Amino acid sequence: MLRAAIGLGIPFTAVVLLLPYINTFDFTFLNIPFLYLWMFSWLILTSVCLCSCWWFFDRHRPEEH
Repeated sequence: MLRAAIGLGIPFTAVVLLLPYINTFDFTFLNIPFLYLWMFSWLILTSVCLCSCWWFFDRHRPEEH
């Protein structure tokens, strides 16, 4: 269950549920709106979440053929 929370729950919450709240910020960095920075960063952070799930939970499982 923890695997699903890390691999799917955190990215889903950050991208889908927090998006209306993040859209209220008027902050820009190098003329890039914060919303675009948020979405691009979660593109990378989702991969980090999935990699951490593999590293902590599935790395030591024997391969099934």
